[in-house]
Amino acid sequence: MESLNALLQGMGLMHLGAGQAIMLLVSLLLLWLAIAKKFEPLLLLPIGFGGLLSNIPEAGMALTALESLLAHHDAGQLAVIAAKLNCAPDVHAIKEALALALPSVQSQMENLAVDMGYTPGVLALFYKVAIGSGVAPLVIFMGVGAMTDFGPLLANPRTLLLGAAAQFGIFATVLGALTLNYFGLIAFTLPQAAAIGIIGGADGPTAIYLSGK
Repeated sequence: MESLNALLQGMGLMHLGAGQAIMLLVSLLLLWLAIAKKFEPLLLLPIGFGGLLSNIPEAGMALTALESLLAHHDAGQLAVIAAKLNCAPDVHAIKEALALALPSVQSQMENLAVDMGYTPGVLALFYKVAIGSGVAPLVIFMGVGAMTDFGPLLANPRTLLLGAAAQFGIFATVLGALTLNYFGLIAFTLPQAAAIGIIGGADGPTAIYLSGK
């Protein structure tokens, strides 16, 4: 019985949170739309696949080395990190201190986590190399430019108004995100709301670039 209990506790499903379950369902829906319905496959397939990988319970594929350390809740290791940051040795206090720390200090803490034996997940490495460096948005811009067909626009210039109307979505989405703060539903800072607003402008590469900053 103890062996069965240990087996169950070791399964990822036993550690599945409500947020992860919802995101897994959303990711599967996006994959279904992309594959079965052929709906925006170039966009929805990578989004769904990435969401699926990053929300696998206990896999930590989207976690940095430092985030993996914090997720393990080892009291001794938390005490070492807290001593470096001059804060209380608990996960919440350490996260708050890291949010206020300089990038150089955050990098030092990341290196310290690596020295303790933790490694970043493959998605975290991809984010650092492709998105954090700003390379991915540039590559996407070039790809979109190479695939763009201006024939319909030249044949009917009035369709330019449709593209211009999408820019209204930027302001509407920023105001909508900040309105959620007013009702206490969720808290977004102004930079976060601005990054979300770019999504409302139907401009994926710019949204990726700003979200990475």
